[in-house]
Amino acid sequence: MPAAPSAATAGSSFIARAFGVTALLAAAGSLLGLLRDLLLARYFGAGEDTDAFLVSWTVPETASPLLIEDAMAFLMVPAFSLALAARQHDRTGHPQHVPTADPVRALVGATLPPLCLALAALSAATAAFAPSLVEALAPGLPHPGPAVRCTRITALTVLSFGVTGYLSAALRAHHRFTAPAAVCVVQNAGILAVLTTCHQRLGVTAAAAGVAVGSALTTALLLPPFLRRLRSTPRTPAARRATRLPVISPLALLPVVGFSLTRQAQVFVERYLGSELPPGTISHLNYASKVAQLAMTASLLICTVTFPLVARAIADGDLRAARDRVEKDLGLVGAVVLCGTAFLLACAPAVVRILFQRGAFGPQDSAATAAVMRVYSVGLLSQSLTGALIRPYFSTRPAVRIADAAEPPGAARPWLDWYPVAAMLLGLAVTFAVGAAAAPHAGALGIAAANAAGITVTASLLLYGLRQRGIALRLRTVLGGQARLAAAAAAAAAAGTAAASLAGPRPLTAVLLGGTAVTAVFTATAAALGAPELRTPLRALGCALRPTAEGDRRHGR
Repeated sequence: MPAAPSAATAGSSFIARAFGVTALLAAAGSLLGLLRDLLLARYFGAGEDTDAFLVSWTVPETASPLLIEDAMAFLMVPAFSLALAARQHDRTGHPQHVPTADPVRALVGATLPPLCLALAALSAATAAFAPSLVEALAPGLPHPGPAVRCTRITALTVLSFGVTGYLSAALRAHHRFTAPAAVCVVQNAGILAVLTTCHQRLGVTAAAAGVAVGSALTTALLLPPFLRRLRSTPRTPAARRATRLPVISPLALLPVVGFSLTRQAQVFVERYLGSELPPGTISHLNYASKVAQLAMTASLLICTVTFPLVARAIADGDLRAARDRVEKDLGLVGAVVLCGTAFLLACAPAVVRILFQRGAFGPQDSAATAAVMRVYSVGLLSQSLTGALIRPYFSTRPAVRIADAAEPPGAARPWLDWYPVAAMLLGLAVTFAVGAAAAPHAGALGIAAANAAGITVTASLLLYGLRQRGIALRLRTVLGGQARLAAAAAAAAAAGTAAASLAGPRPLTAVLLGGTAVTAVFTATAAALGAPELRTPLRALGCALRPTAEGDRRHGR
């Protein structure tokens, strides 16, 4: 098996290929997710039935990012990176007469079985205490029975998503991105299959059953490639003097889980506050956030690909390579998400009409959802920066480490492990305070504004504190780059709004005109302001086109 590239040696072609595969499959998964929401809106509208399912959807909505993208990735990508680094050290640093156990196999044996037992117990507890959970999440529901029934079904996702997250982290640490990127495709395909075939017979319960089926399919997707990677690792005999075996550090694990739970608690706050407002409010918040967060999801695909590189660089002690990679990631994340933000600000009403306005979802629902979407979009940059910044925090002190391996740089002060949790808790407190004050007067708009305010506080604290974790970001460079991109986004939003208004009542034309204007103005303005995220690819494109143009002139074409 070839050695995985490090952050210092990985070429741009490798990152581009991995990002291309991940982006393509993520886009397919997002389209299927949109289709899922479209069918949900068409079959059940934005009323009590949909609210009941969305309360139960809190379980997989929390479990999926927590166990697939957040906590499990933060735990296991650094752990597998350390195991791979330890294996490389064993190949080059141990005398031939001292056999050692393979660190990767040892890591799997020490972590996967207890993880499955814990997840199974948690899944069963979630189903058993579903009535109390529904009461805590949405105390204002007039008829909690359907929500309880759906919650007991979706509780199965805790086990399947946890195992899926573990397998996905292992494959990404080995720089295998295709199968993990297809998780969302398979999950939504399972939901759609059950929803379309059973919605008339089961009602909204069909959506919950589809979630359970889709989550099981994700585990089935990743298990074969994981087993192939495990079988391909060298079998070395264990010895009494064997070193570099995995050690699980519960104290280091708790901050990872704590941060992921507090981050997902933003959804709990929205559902809690929304349940006290008129029926349909939770649905409007859900539909708006699902579309708005597509830009955030697209931007964080960059970090999905580069996170193993950052973790491996930190495991190898190359903090300069880790810092440079994180700074580049922040710039690319900002460019993608701010362009998407400008598009949403300009075209939200047309987007909602195209996607949702049919069946039981009427014009009033479209107007309310579009207004919420525009407010949500203001916080998308902070959401994306939070997702990008948290990865190096937990790479510097993984919860699963290799005995006798060097402690990663930046791990000398364990109290800093809790800094991201404190930052998220402070942001969550801001979200709740602003939402509780604004919701009675502004309704769903106040809840969306509270979300943006709270996550902005968290992102600012994480950006400041990363230097204390051992990765000395050049804050002036980072903030200057984000300011240039934000200025370009403001100009693009204004141009896109003007262009979309020319379409009149035709929403598809409005999206095409507004999207074209946003893309052109954002690209040109960011490049003119000196943003390398746009100037560098434009310069490369110009160099690639120049020989073609010169050849055409020489041949008289």
